[in-house]
Amino acid sequence: MTAPVQPRVLVSGQPVAIATNIINVGPGCPFQIPVGVGTKPQPCITVKWVNLSSRVAVMGQPVLLQVSPGPGAGVCQSAEQIPQGPPVVSAVQPRVFAI
Repeated sequence: MTAPVQPRVLVSGQPVAIATNIINVGPGCPFQIPVGVGTKPQPCITVKWVNLSSRVAVMGQPVLLQVSPGPGAGVCQSAEQIPQGPPVVSAVQPRVFAI
């Protein structure tokens, strides 16, 4: 995945992800859908996040929340916006907590 890009708020030197960030998914998502007699590759391209802070905002946008590594609070989507299941979050920062 690519990192968030807003420059105003950092945690441990890294930008905080906000609701309007479009975080692209790296290669490796093998998702496919049946089409006719074959299949059509539909790799994960973006993630639509659903666990947003109700009290913490950066640049007027709620920040993304993730308690621990593992299945993320969102839905991976193909370029055609076909939902593919939750993203896997590999790391989170443990220094700041929000609701």
